Amino acid sequence: VQLVESGGGLVQPGGSLRLSCAASGFTFSNYWMYWVRQAPGKGLEWVSTINTSGGSTYYVDSVKGRCTISRDNAKNTLYLQMNSLKPEDTANYYCAAKSYGVPTPADYDYWGQGTQVTVSS
Repeated sequence: VQLVESGGGLVQPGGSLRLSCAASGFTFSNYWMYWVRQAPGKGLEWVSTINTSGGSTYYVDSVKGRCTISRDNAKNTLYLQMNSLKPEDTANYYCAAKSYGVPTPADYDYWGQGTQVTVSS
C-alpha cells in the first residue's frame, strides 16, 4: 500500500495550492479518504473527508469555504484545492484512507508520508 502526497510548497498569504495524493496497493474507490495536517509543534488535525463516491465532503471549520476536497477514482488520486491560504495553514499535510469510513474517524487504515505547506511572505 502506498499513499504519495505532492503539491506542497512555499506560498504567500492569499495564494493557492493543489495537493495530490496518489494511491496504490488497495482498492481506492472502496475507501473514504482524508486530509490531516500537523503544524509545527502541534498535534494532528483532521482537515477534510470525502466518501467513496465523492458525493459527500466534510471540512474543519477553519478551512470551510477555502478548501475543496475531491477524488478521481479512475486515477486513484485524491486532491485538496487550497485557496486564500493563511500563515496558520502552515503544516505537513497527510492523506489517509479508511474502509467503512466515517466523517471524522479516530484512526485510519493507511497514511502517506506528507507534503509540507508553508504560507509566509
